[in-house]
Amino acid sequence: MTKPPSSGPAWPETLIGLGLLGVAALVWWQTGEIRTSPMYAKVGPRIFPYLTAIGLGAMAVAMVVAGLRGGWQPEEEREVPTDWRAVFFVGAGLLANVLLIVPGGFTLASVVMFVLVAHGFGSRQPLRDAAIALVFALSAYFGFAKALGVNIGAGVIETLLGG
Repeated sequence: MTKPPSSGPAWPETLIGLGLLGVAALVWWQTGEIRTSPMYAKVGPRIFPYLTAIGLGAMAVAMVVAGLRGGWQPEEEREVPTDWRAVFFVGAGLLANVLLIVPGGFTLASVVMFVLVAHGFGSRQPLRDAAIALVFALSAYFGFAKALGVNIGAGVIETLLGG
């Protein structure tokens, strides 16, 4: 059962939507400041930032409208208490990634983050999670490092594998 529309505005959603509308306006304004050379015919460096600003603006307007109509969260979800243990493990995963990426490299940091976040979401098989994370992280690392030539943080694992 969803919240009835007559219950008044949902101010958190409305305020977040207004804030996002401000961000969209800022992106639009800053995109106009990008210098371009006359050699660009139809598509230049401004097209994707402008599209991003339009998309963000549309989502922000939708959020403001939904917020003013009372929000969109079902009543039964409003009564569910926050699972602070899950929040802790997801936060620990993000923090571990930040702390490990320079000394340990992209792959090690990503594997640790993946395992902690998976645990926060209820997984109780850390070895399986680590194996899955290793495949994804190495694919991402070598895709960026070898295919695109972008260094995203070589570490022990990447060095052992010839990265």
